[in-house]
Amino acid sequence: MDIKFIVISMFLMIADGFTVRGPSGPLFVPLGSSVILPCYVDELLPMKGLEVEWRRTDSETLVHLYQDGESRPEAQQQEYHDRAHFFTDQIQYGNFSLRLDNLRAEDEGKYTCKVYSQQESSETVVQIKDVECLRVSGSNRSVSAYDGEDVILSCSVDSHIKPEHIEEVKWIKTDEYILVLLYQNNETLPDSSNEQYRDRVEFFTDEIPKGNFSLRLKSVRTEDKGVYMCQVFAGGLSANAMVVLERLGFSLLHINCVGFLFCFWIWSCTSALPV
Repeated sequence: MDIKFIVISMFLMIADGFTVRGPSGPLFVPLGSSVILPCYVDELLPMKGLEVEWRRTDSETLVHLYQDGESRPEAQQQEYHDRAHFFTDQIQYGNFSLRLDNLRAEDEGKYTCKVYSQQESSETVVQIKDVECLRVSGSNRSVSAYDGEDVILSCSVDSHIKPEHIEEVKWIKTDEYILVLLYQNNETLPDSSNEQYRDRVEFFTDEIPKGNFSLRLKSVRTEDKGVYMCQVFAGGLSANAMVVLERLGFSLLHINCVGFLFCFWIWSCTSALPV
């Protein structure tokens, strides 16, 4: 074979370099979930001197770095510590994708994956778009209750938010700003309740994995009437829902008891009169 042809072919291969590929369009992901940002090459690259950088395109913030044969988490910006990960066992096969955990609203934007190999480099851009906002819903109508009854104040978080991503849920009586009940670090803290509500409020524990943070308020009292707020914190965001509790007076049981006592009193008085 002509030596000149071989030299020209080798030169063309070097000139062409390698191509880094990514997704064909933006990635749509829910808040609090994990997402894989694709980045790969179609050919095997030598591991010696291989370097991969993931950066925010808008700010040049370093999301993650692979260098000298290993990932370098110490080089990451603080907001990506323990959230951005390479698939290190796949890098030798040309897969430089990144997994980003516990997605936040501020993660929306463009990311550049740049690969350096033997004095050549190539890159691709991945866009995270339309991260869903935190949505909390309550009751559209006011809730009514009689004295002594139990009542349920509704509050639900969008089902795409996993319970472990919910940092805190507060139930507050807004007119006096009293803490009714607190959920924090994946557990209910009944001792946090104001003494007015101590031992009278509870979550439906089995419903929490479904995003249901409705509150059961036991033995309603006159002073319980008012506006309650369910405030949820997740992924660096907060949202709330309001529930109005109206008190209607005495229950039928109370009325019957009062009526019975009144009748008994009348009977007692009439019985005591001289014949």
